[in-house]
Amino acid sequence: MTTLSQPHDTAPEPGAVRTARSPGTSRTQKRKQKLDWSGWKFVGPFMIVFALIFIAPVIYSIYLSLFKEQLIGGNSFVGLANYGQALTDPKLWDSLGRIVLFLIVQVPIMLVLALVAALAIDSARLRFSSFFRIAIFLPYAVPAVVATLMWGFMYGTQFGLVGNLNDFFGITLPAPLSSSWILASIGNIVTWEFVGYNMLLFYAALRVIPGDLFEAAELDGAGTFRIIRSIKLPALRPAIVIGTIFSIIGSFQLFNEPNILKSLAPNAISTYFTPNMYAYNLSFSGQQYNYSATIAIIVGLATAIIAYVVQLSGSRKEV
Repeated sequence: MTTLSQPHDTAPEPGAVRTARSPGTSRTQKRKQKLDWSGWKFVGPFMIVFALIFIAPVIYSIYLSLFKEQLIGGNSFVGLANYGQALTDPKLWDSLGRIVLFLIVQVPIMLVLALVAALAIDSARLRFSSFFRIAIFLPYAVPAVVATLMWGFMYGTQFGLVGNLNDFFGITLPAPLSSSWILASIGNIVTWEFVGYNMLLFYAALRVIPGDLFEAAELDGAGTFRIIRSIKLPALRPAIVIGTIFSIIGSFQLFNEPNILKSLAPNAISTYFTPNMYAYNLSFSGQQYNYSATIAIIVGLATAIIAYVVQLSGSRKEV
């Protein structure tokens, strides 16, 4: 008896499958490789500019800090000797201590004022909120040089607003440009300049809070202060951390205000009043470029460490 052969499926061997699909697979891999390079075409211009204006100056500053100009032998390699000298430099520690004091006092005051302004403008009870928002932000648009000169002349006891008040009322107000009050006077100028910037930062964070949260809070009978404490302040935490970091960096970069006021208060502001002023005067007045680069590197590291600690503490609180 003859049996009919029935067709049966035979699975192709693995080798054949790989052989058949290998051209397509290789073409797909080539396409992926080409797509990977397309991202660098967009990032490349920024990376080039970033390397030229940030990485290259930092590397060159580190290079300068490892040398020292000597009377005999010229510019010679000294390793970390400049850093050892800086760590025992009383002028550097004096300027750093002044900046830390300025940071501890001025930054919280500025951020609290900005926070109160943002909460007031965000509330529905404040009339003409748009006018107040622009009025508070407007000082940030004033250049630092103009703002410092304006306040500097108002601080004058012989020619400014303080002097006019003394003459009109027959009193003697504390001299803002004296050595006892100069740091507070600079803090007042910086606060006047940057309260509006931080207020806008906080106000932008408040505007993105979902309205459902406020409706649910009102249904639960929560009052204004409970809403601020339980909804608005937790939502503002990332913005407060960012504002604190920016303020810390700005405090260590303090230069324009004391440098301009120095001509009005030469006895109260020294050449090493802030670390930036110290590095600037070492470089351009003392021709000590190597030691000036060392000061800049140390201040930059201190700023980065403090900013990182603040960011880390803020991230832990969020968790």
